[in-house]
Amino acid sequence: MAKEKLKCSFCGRDKSETLLLIAGIDGHICDACVEQAIEIVNEEIGDKQISEFKDIPDITPKQIKEFLDQYVIGQEEAKKHIAVAVYNHYKRLRHKNNSDIEIDKSNIILVGETGTGKTLLAKTIAKFLNVPFTIVDATVFTEAGYVGEDVESMLSRLLQACDFDVEAAERGIVYIDEIDKIARKNDNPSITRDVSGEGVQQAMLKILEGSEVQVPPQGGRKHPEQKLVKVNTKNILFISGGAFSGIDKIIEKRMNKSQIGFNHDTKEQIDEDNILRHVTHQDLKNFGLIPELIGRLPVLTYLERLDEDALVEILTKPKNALIKQYKALFDMEGVKLTISPDSFKYIAEKAIEFKLGARGLRTILETILTDAMYEIPSQKDVKELVVDIDYVKSKIDNSKLVKFKAA
Repeated sequence: MAKEKLKCSFCGRDKSETLLLIAGIDGHICDACVEQAIEIVNEEIGDKQISEFKDIPDITPKQIKEFLDQYVIGQEEAKKHIAVAVYNHYKRLRHKNNSDIEIDKSNIILVGETGTGKTLLAKTIAKFLNVPFTIVDATVFTEAGYVGEDVESMLSRLLQACDFDVEAAERGIVYIDEIDKIARKNDNPSITRDVSGEGVQQAMLKILEGSEVQVPPQGGRKHPEQKLVKVNTKNILFISGGAFSGIDKIIEKRMNKSQIGFNHDTKEQIDEDNILRHVTHQDLKNFGLIPELIGRLPVLTYLERLDEDALVEILTKPKNALIKQYKALFDMEGVKLTISPDSFKYIAEKAIEFKLGARGLRTILETILTDAMYEIPSQKDVKELVVDIDYVKSKIDNSKLVKFKAA
């Protein structure tokens, strides 16, 4: 008796004509039919799935700020602006279009030196929110047709964050980091192509203001054959942030001009230690952002320069404070880490001296503890590591950080 040939029970293909033939109780199915079945299932029940982002929580701006306070030290002004913006975003989502008044969204732009907590604020608010949230980097954007990412890719990331639920994505929040990197090089409009500057700003206008955008779900460069998804950005809140290195000189120049004359004593005094508190939209225009983009980012706030006390608190106070993180690392080795309080102040002083901001704290701690983290796992008899001020000074003084400062 001839052996029965195996074939797909759905399409009838012989086993030799398929890549894979899956056996069932009374039949078989090939890989091609499996793929087709997946597409049918997604089309039929995909729209019926209930999104995890449907329920809008009943919160207040104070509750949002209190949550931010647990992770972010200082920056009261920036936290208030973000709390109000997120709260108003939720209110807009609840708002029924049964009146003649249409509430516009208030996109935000954050200005602050490196290491002051712009990205940390964005990541922290993402933990709190019950709407889709994504962080994108503006440095990868180029004008359409050039190597890089199109600005629509920020919406692709938002779709991916909510498992391609378009309705949920249309109520989400996007944080655009490093927005200052797309500024044009001078205040005059470019007569040539500025593929990663002014051209990108122009491309962002329709997305920030609110319009229907055709979005490639997987990104447009590597998958040109994919079906585009229509996303309405009318209810998407955009928060952007950047260091705007050099804008302090623009602010000083403007304020010094305003203080020329007989009545200069009555003008606002310049806070030289925290010049960014005086930033205006005009300063952003002079920096290189086009007026059309600035108009779509109406809420402007700043992040203060971190002083010594703030850096000490960052080391020890937040839920995920750096000292707590390193103590947890040593606990995994069965070693108790103790760092003397006077060491915290010295570490903060060095972070300010090296002009590294809060990010510099981790750099300095790595410099101090690397040798210990290298040696201790091989020494099973060590149960405690005490780090005092002399140990800290010796590690920093013999490190490359001192050369970095000298340079």
